[in-house]
Amino acid sequence: MSFKQISRLAPCITAHAWNADGNKVAICPNTNEIHIYARSGNNFTLEHKLTDHDQVVTGIDWGHKTNRLLTCSQDRNAYVWTFTENRWKPVLVILRINRAATHCKWSPEENKFAVASGAKCVSICYFEEDNDWWVSKHIKKHKSTVLTVDWHPNNVLIATSSTDFKVRVFGAHIKGTDKAMPTTPFGAKAQAFGEPCVEIDSPFGGWAHAVKWSPSGNSLAFVSHDSTVSFVDLSSGNPQTSVVKHNDLPFVDLVYTSETTVVAVGFNSNPTSFTKAGNGWKLAAKIDESSGGSATGPAKGPAALDAFKNKVDKGSTGTEIETILTTRHQNAITKINLLGKGQFSTSGLDGNLAVWDNPK
Repeated sequence: MSFKQISRLAPCITAHAWNADGNKVAICPNTNEIHIYARSGNNFTLEHKLTDHDQVVTGIDWGHKTNRLLTCSQDRNAYVWTFTENRWKPVLVILRINRAATHCKWSPEENKFAVASGAKCVSICYFEEDNDWWVSKHIKKHKSTVLTVDWHPNNVLIATSSTDFKVRVFGAHIKGTDKAMPTTPFGAKAQAFGEPCVEIDSPFGGWAHAVKWSPSGNSLAFVSHDSTVSFVDLSSGNPQTSVVKHNDLPFVDLVYTSETTVVAVGFNSNPTSFTKAGNGWKLAAKIDESSGGSATGPAKGPAALDAFKNKVDKGSTGTEIETILTTRHQNAITKINLLGKGQFSTSGLDGNLAVWDNPK
C-alpha cells in the first residue's frame, strides 16, 4: 500500500518543503506567513510562524546542506532564513522584478538559487562576500510568466517552465561562485549565461506548469495544461521527446522518484505514476486507492440540478451542495516533494499534507 499518512495543517496549502531529516516541514497556508511544524510519527506541532513577507508566499525550498530556508512571494521579494539563537533570522534578497515571484529553488550546491516570476524572467541569486549580501542576475528569454525552475545536478544548467507554452534549458554559470564550467551536451551554448540551450514546446499548446530533471540529469519531464506529460532525453544535446496524453484533468507538478519513474499531481486530486517502457513512457497507475465513496450532501444528481435551478429562479443561495471525493485529497494537489527514505509528500488546496511510499 502506497499511502502512509495525511494531516490537515491549514484551510489551504500552496507550498511546502521538508528539512534534510524529514522531521520538520515548512508550509504556506495561502497567506503571507510560513508555518514550520515538527513531525513526530503521525503528529505535527507548530514551532514557528514567519511573517516578514507582505503578500502570499508562492515558493518555499529548504536547503538540505546548509539548513537555510528560501522563500518568495507575490510581494516581489525573496528571503533567505537562517536558524540561529532558536529563531529564524531573515535576509532580504532584492530580486529586481516588477511582478510577483512564482517559485524558488536552491541549486544542488546551495551556493546560489533561482526565483521565477511574472516579469518574464528568472533571477539567479548568489552571495557576494565583499558586500555581504545576495545579488541577482536575470535570465530574460521568456515571453510570459515563468511558473517553475529546476536545477540540473551539475549545478549550472537550469530548466524553466512558462505560460508561453515552452520549457527551456539555460546555462547559469556564475564566475567566482561556481567551479570550472562542467562538460555538458550543449557545448558552447551552456557557457553563455542566460542564453537558451534548447527550447521544447508543449505538445498541444498548453501552459508548461512544471519541469523536473531526472536524477542523472540526462533527461527532464514536464507537465502541461493540455493534459500531457512530456519526457525529453537530452543526453545527446538534441531533444528526443516522448509524450503521454492522459484523460484526466491537467497535472501541475511532478517528481522523479527514480530514473525510470515519475509521479505527477494536479487537478484530479490523485497522484499518478508514469514508468519508462523501452524508448518511451507510459501511464502506470493512480496511486491513491479509491475508498469507494461517492458525492454526498443535501442534494445529488437530478435533485442537485433542481436545487440549482430553484436557486437561480429565486436568486437565493439556499443550502450548499457538498461533494466528497473518493480520494484522500479533497481538492487539487498543487505541490509534490521528495521526502527521502523512499517516500514523497503532497499538499493541496484542501489544506492536507499527505505522505506516500514511492511506487515500485
